[in-house]
Amino acid sequence: MTGQLIFDPSSGPIRYACGVSGSGTNYDKIYERDPHAQHLIFSNAPDCAGVMKAKDRGAPVALLDSARYFKDMWGLEKVPRYGVERNSYDMALMTLMEQGLGNRPDLICLAGYDLWIGDWMANRYYPHILNVHPGDARKYVGLGWRPTAKAILADEWSVKSTVFFVDASDDGGPILVQSRSLPLAQWDDKLRDIRRFAERKDARTLPQFREAVQREGNDLYRFLEQVSVNIQERLREEGDWQVYPFAVHDLIAKGRVALEGRTVYIDGVQMPAEGWQVDTYGFADDIG
Repeated sequence: MTGQLIFDPSSGPIRYACGVSGSGTNYDKIYERDPHAQHLIFSNAPDCAGVMKAKDRGAPVALLDSARYFKDMWGLEKVPRYGVERNSYDMALMTLMEQGLGNRPDLICLAGYDLWIGDWMANRYYPHILNVHPGDARKYVGLGWRPTAKAILADEWSVKSTVFFVDASDDGGPILVQSRSLPLAQWDDKLRDIRRFAERKDARTLPQFREAVQREGNDLYRFLEQVSVNIQERLREEGDWQVYPFAVHDLIAKGRVALEGRTVYIDGVQMPAEGWQVDTYGFADDIG
């Protein structure tokens, strides 16, 4: 196979770690695809529901409260993205993680982990960190509902989820797989006024749209957020929760994925920059 395998199953079953900070629903889907796979949960929010789920399943957990750590250790009210303070936190939590598993995990899955990954962690584990993005990561970055809103303002006809390898950039790592497209036509009635206003004001970005709405004094920005949240909830079910466990257990754990530079190979086939497209390949067992 061209490139370096992300995981070689001849070495034994995959061992993964999931980072969670909230409900743990992405973790649920990854776990449910293979409940017997050895895994560990790490979290910056020790009392979150995802941690409780892991404990109920008998999975080991590595916990380090980020709010308390940065306040007590460094006198900081906010979690820094970069610097020695951030690296010290990541080193401490990842040490707990590796001790809990007995070694480095074969794969780290960010499953609703609400901290941006610092440089030290990205460089130590790349390309063995995965994340899922609620949009087309090639075009629409941002948190929460914003990627969907950006796609709407750009007059896209559909949205999709992206599973990608995490590097030190902001969701700019190589793309592994993108979900089946979710058509926006079913929300046409709710989107009509938004799209007409965006076209009339030539407001194709979120800042442009917000400024135009403020000048006009209407509620369309708030309405854009509300409908984007609704679309994202559907995309989570039909996109994130389908492609994330597929990427972990059906692609990587089976030794089907290799990386050469930023080029992804699956079953020996070079993927385009947008990765495996479920629209094209579905969830096939082999495309070699």
